Amino acid sequence: MSEGAERMEDTTMRAALIDAFGPAEALEIRRIPRPLPGPDEVTVRVRTAGVQLTDAAIRAGWTPPGARIDFPQTLGNEFAGIVVDVGSEVGDLRVGDEVAGFRVLGCYADFVAVPATQVVRKPATVPWETAGALSASGQTAHTALELLDVREGETLVVHGAAGGVGSMAVQLAVARGAHVVGTASAVNHEYVRSLGAEPVEYGEGQLRRILDAAPRGVDAVLDTAGHDNLLTAVHLGADRDRIGTIVDVGLQSLLGCRWIRSDRSAARLAELLDLCAAGSLNVHVRAALPLEEVARAHRDVETGHGRGKIVLVVSEDVPGPSPADGGRP
Repeated sequence: MSEGAERMEDTTMRAALIDAFGPAEALEIRRIPRPLPGPDEVTVRVRTAGVQLTDAAIRAGWTPPGARIDFPQTLGNEFAGIVVDVGSEVGDLRVGDEVAGFRVLGCYADFVAVPATQVVRKPATVPWETAGALSASGQTAHTALELLDVREGETLVVHGAAGGVGSMAVQLAVARGAHVVGTASAVNHEYVRSLGAEPVEYGEGQLRRILDAAPRGVDAVLDTAGHDNLLTAVHLGADRDRIGTIVDVGLQSLLGCRWIRSDRSAARLAELLDLCAAGSLNVHVRAALPLEEVARAHRDVETGHGRGKIVLVVSEDVPGPSPADGGRP
């Protein structure tokens, strides 16, 4: 490699981005400037980045509340990696720390600069694939159970119980002492059962099957799948302020149910990582794909039928601090 090419490698990075809204094929891998941290930020060399249905929705044209899309736009909202640079006002993180974190956009890249308040140290026993796939789905599920006030002895119905958010909601609700009924396709019933829920088949007759599985009645419902599941949910007996969805804003508004938006924080992520480290929360990663296969990952999550999460493996080798600024320790 020439000296000029080496300098470019030092100051640029690969990123999966879009130049305009469109299908999965709109995603391209290109080199863009490598970010440096602001005073309150850290730069992380990304090892793994989770792929969310939310990412696909943004790629197709949706803008998250409070966000701004600037083309060319790098996608991705959760990651795990190693700190390679720290801002001057960051006091509790060091170069070399293994971390997991979140950001609305920009995580499908070799490096991400993010406020230090949005990363937490990764326990050594938590695998990189797990850490990279945990933040978005895990925090959404954790937030949902909080907002729906799911308590010990109650019955919770989770629509889409085998998916990324659904599978974590099942486990967290079971840990609270709730009885969980989870809707899923037949091929995922054994998996849903292994998480601690009673599986119920999708499709015609679903309402009766759910009621049969919940002889004490239904106290709360979490819809993570869409497909008009709220039309069933409102007939299960739960108060509508305890029926929530993360996907179907149209029906939510029409029926007077609760719209659930993740309330992400470092404290919430740290709690979830500790549960993973203790073996109390499992993140099922159905596929780990290289960054170059990001379009394939988007096509997969858009089917809505997968079990658990898809993770992009962005890097396996982690270089030292940025040569551009000395990598402040």
